[in-house]
Amino acid sequence: MAEKRSNPEAQGEQGEIEPFVISRVFDAPRDLVWKAWTEADRLKEWFGPKGFTMGTCRLDFRPGGTFHYSMRGPDGKEMWGKFVYREIVAPERIVLVNSFSDEKGGITRHPFSATWPLEMLSTTTLAEHQGKTTMTIQWRPLHPTEAELKTFEAGRKGMEQGWTGTFDQLAEYLAKG
Repeated sequence: MAEKRSNPEAQGEQGEIEPFVISRVFDAPRDLVWKAWTEADRLKEWFGPKGFTMGTCRLDFRPGGTFHYSMRGPDGKEMWGKFVYREIVAPERIVLVNSFSDEKGGITRHPFSATWPLEMLSTTTLAEHQGKTTMTIQWRPLHPTEAELKTFEAGRKGMEQGWTGTFDQLAEYLAKG
């Protein structure tokens, strides 16, 4: 039996899905934070969960382009991910679809959760004030099944922990200059 997916606007039976939102103020100018998100050599230095190292890092930063990468966890297990860029407004906004992938870039399930949404719509905004940058990430499931929606809702605390660790790594990277 095929999975039942919500409509394209991510409407569930309970109404629109509330996105997960997290923000952090970085002690760095917006142009530097933008470069950290948009240049492969910089992304490789900070992106991902704490304790993970990035291996493959292929970036085609343009609308319709992709960021395809592999990461290795502390246990040695490798996983792959992929962004497909939808909208880019330099240096303030990036809209993309985020998913786990295989080595060839095909969309796959989360390696640790069979019901995690296959695709997430993510919007990153950068706002500068007095030499510091506020980065806000907002994301929500794209076309989720009911099971995926429940997993997303139940995973909010884990998303906060994961993004907090990633933000910590970005702050450390930016502090290096």
